[in-house]
Amino acid sequence: MTDRARRKALTAAYKLAFPPMGIYAVRHLATGRMLVDRSINTTAALNRHRAELRLGLHRIRALQQEWNEQGEAAFVFEVLEPVEEQADPAFDYDAELARRLQRWRERMPPGSEASYL
Repeated sequence: MTDRARRKALTAAYKLAFPPMGIYAVRHLATGRMLVDRSINTTAALNRHRAELRLGLHRIRALQQEWNEQGEAAFVFEVLEPVEEQADPAFDYDAELARRLQRWRERMPPGSEASYL
């Protein structure tokens, strides 16, 4: 297989792969304070948060301020609850993500000391 054909096959497989979806967090290691959210692509979402923080452009000021003061090593980016691919083609992934996020928000309400929201 040529390099071009191999690259084309890998690209096709990537496009058909189930995305890594679920509930994710950006967590401050010292305090445990977290930004918890959901995404149909957790890898992309966590990369976006990391890039915004590195550039000093994150929308959550408290998170950006602590990042600026303590640096990247003070935070961890993690998937809290991955959502696995379901055999049922009618499965509502959006509703499942919303349900799971709601459970996390009940445990860590926005406005509380444990949440960046």
